[in-house]
Amino acid sequence: MKHFFLASFLAGALALPAAAADYTIIAPAAPGGGWDQTARSLQQVMQAEGISGNVQVVNVPGAGGTIGLAQFASQQKGNPNALIVGGYVMVGAILTNQSPVTLADVTPIARLTGEYEAIVVPANSDIENIGQLVEKLKADPGSVSWAGGSAGGTDHIGAGLIAKAAGVDPTKINYIAYSGGGEALAAILGSQVTVGISSYGEFQAQVEAGTLRLLAVSSAERIEGADAPTLKESGLDVVLQNWRMVAAAPGLTDEQKAAVTADIEKLAKSAGWQETLKTKNWQDTYLAGAAFEEQLAKDIAATEAILKDIGLVK
Repeated sequence: MKHFFLASFLAGALALPAAAADYTIIAPAAPGGGWDQTARSLQQVMQAEGISGNVQVVNVPGAGGTIGLAQFASQQKGNPNALIVGGYVMVGAILTNQSPVTLADVTPIARLTGEYEAIVVPANSDIENIGQLVEKLKADPGSVSWAGGSAGGTDHIGAGLIAKAAGVDPTKINYIAYSGGGEALAAILGSQVTVGISSYGEFQAQVEAGTLRLLAVSSAERIEGADAPTLKESGLDVVLQNWRMVAAAPGLTDEQKAAVTADIEKLAKSAGWQETLKTKNWQDTYLAGAAFEEQLAKDIAATEAILKDIGLVK
């Protein structure tokens, strides 16, 4: 009998994933936003798919993610069980905040998702299409107030690129930065601003409910289910995608980095993650390894050029 129990115990032990690491994921933003949603989706899928036995999410908000990034880089050095989510907004925030800690101080693992920008007005606005918005912008750039996320982030860059494509000086745009999607949405719905710009997913429910009017999207082709032209179709040469990534701590060995990368690859290919992408209306932009590091360097250089154009970086 003893032998039977021992054999059963050993068989059970062998069936457990031997190297399933526990992870702590830093979401460098307040609960509810895109990075928080990304971190909690990672948590849910990694646990459900058996990639990790236990995943904790910790929110460290502030300064477009740079506070969380600085804390992560200094406190988690050499820790293979710590991850941080970030993305395009963080690239801009590092530049505009002149952050001493940059993405070079962590270990980028993979780009995971992307979302396109949507340009919206309240349903009772007299602006019925993107052409009318551009006319207002050309007549008096300062009279058009834009509500979006943090200064120097994707929304701010989007507003600047639209102005530039319309032949308007991007440094003259009247952009109001809100720390959370909820605050920006309240300002748009309350007609405190002229126009809102953010990821399509942030506005989708209100657009479908008829409280917001969708003027255009920043994708190369129309978004399925979104009844609006692309900016390109509307004569504005702008395609912009807000991507999100996951990075590991600095100072990892090659073996540790490879193990984290393998876990994230398992996640990205899992049925649970593919289902999450569908539910959240996120594009699958998975890119890892040297290809991602190369793309990241290009994105940082391009963002710096855009932010100089808008006048946010000298």
